[in-house]
Amino acid sequence: MSVQIGIETQDRAAIAKGLSQLLADTYTLYLTTHNFHWNVTGPMFNSLHAMFMQQYTELWNAVDPIAERIRSLGHVAPGSYASFGQLSSVPDAPANPPKAQEMIRILLQGHETAARTARSLFPLADSAHDEPTADLLTQRLTVHEQTAWMLRSQLEE
Repeated sequence: MSVQIGIETQDRAAIAKGLSQLLADTYTLYLTTHNFHWNVTGPMFNSLHAMFMQQYTELWNAVDPIAERIRSLGHVAPGSYASFGQLSSVPDAPANPPKAQEMIRILLQGHETAARTARSLFPLADSAHDEPTADLLTQRLTVHEQTAWMLRSQLEE
């Protein structure tokens, strides 16, 4: 059955494509953050272990609304490692866990990347009058920018 929600077919396709990239970025960042939660060591272990858990939990809770928005637009949400690997702007976690400071740097870059992905979709959502997507993007930007600030603060000397 066709989707008749007041957004043109080509606009829904373009927005869904962008949201698929955001979903892949979010899932990749989730996996990396969870990996670092398991493997962090050093004098900041307790604080980073707890902070990473808070961050990966938030990311885990974010993937479903993104995927469901893609579905609401009438498109299939990607859901495989292969798809995420092709779509994500966030690089996969290193094979060997880095030192804690490098973990923080990698996560900071991941959140900044996800923020740029989300921000790049605003013109599409705006021109299509897709307020639900714009709202979702605003929520994601708020989280990614705040998390990036907190991670950046950890790197200050």
